Amino acid sequence: MSFALVSGVGNTKYSRKHERPAEMLAIEAITKAAADAGIAPSEIDGFIAYPGHLADDFFVINFEPQRMGFRATIDLGGASAVSGLRTAAMAVESGAAKHVLLLRAIKGSSGLRKADRPSFLPGRRYRQHLEFTQGWNTPAQRYALLCRRYQEEYGLKRETLGEIALAMRFHANMNPDAQMHERTMTMEDYLDSRPIAEPYHLFDCSQETDGACAVIVSRSDTQNGRGVRILAVAEGIGASAMDITNRDPFLSTGLSVAAGEVWQATGLGPRDMDAAMIYDCFTFEVLHQLEEAGFAEHGEGAALVADGNIRLGGKLPVNTHGGLLSEAHMAGLNHVVEAVRQLRGECGARQVSGAKHIAVSGWGNLGDSSFAVLESANV
Repeated sequence: MSFALVSGVGNTKYSRKHERPAEMLAIEAITKAAADAGIAPSEIDGFIAYPGHLADDFFVINFEPQRMGFRATIDLGGASAVSGLRTAAMAVESGAAKHVLLLRAIKGSSGLRKADRPSFLPGRRYRQHLEFTQGWNTPAQRYALLCRRYQEEYGLKRETLGEIALAMRFHANMNPDAQMHERTMTMEDYLDSRPIAEPYHLFDCSQETDGACAVIVSRSDTQNGRGVRILAVAEGIGASAMDITNRDPFLSTGLSVAAGEVWQATGLGPRDMDAAMIYDCFTFEVLHQLEEAGFAEHGEGAALVADGNIRLGGKLPVNTHGGLLSEAHMAGLNHVVEAVRQLRGECGARQVSGAKHIAVSGWGNLGDSSFAVLESANV
């Protein structure tokens, strides 16, 4: 029986400033992903777009596919990349397409910055009239509120957040494509960084990036056994998908629901994961999602983060590419790219030895969550 797998991945180097336009960066990433999958780009017959990035019309014009059997847009913010794996899997398993492309390509640093790009968050009018008027209008301000609430309920030291930032930077220093590849960081650097929105300082916040990455999901009968299997994907919503201030329970993201469904579907659990790629828009969100997904009990994530446990060689390596914090902000699709390469044993100095199963999370739109488990072809 045919099933869905990730057949190819590709990316550019990530940078604060690429001279080439986003379209050229996308062409590079797509070409690399197709070569990795062993197909010509024109054989891709499905496309899943992400709002604000290049869409299917760009692909059709530049690669002239033989057919386009499936097209969709997933608008779940940072949850879209992982959710897109499920949609792509459904498309190839149903026969609608053989090869579905997921793409992220943007000049997010040297082009329009986050505050200047159109917002796709739900409840825009609510924010404009009630939040913006109070000066509360940036992602850091919104997400800082979640971190502050956690501090009040459980206690949380800045050094714990610092270890998350340092672990991501440690991994990025082993990743030649990472935006922060040659930029080391110490705890003193972290603690001395300028405040952004308390308790967040500069190195608690993900980057803005120029670059592109691509993932191709294919039907297994089109491949030669090298692909990475998509075991299960699920989605969940928080107590309020519209905003943060009105949710109850306040720290709910919906990830506990999504992860619970994946654990049940696969018969696997947190202890079976060899690594995790966690959507790290801010440092606290790594700890937050590790707890929500069951890797640590609520309020006990600091112990998991401590003592190098989330670094390569630790109990649960997290974001071995450097994540959004230190590799690149590709809206989470680069997390999928890294999981695939880890499961194929292609990561060199940052390789997780014997990786068989890796969890990937997504979190966006203030309450939407997604969660997947990917499996090596060698299991």
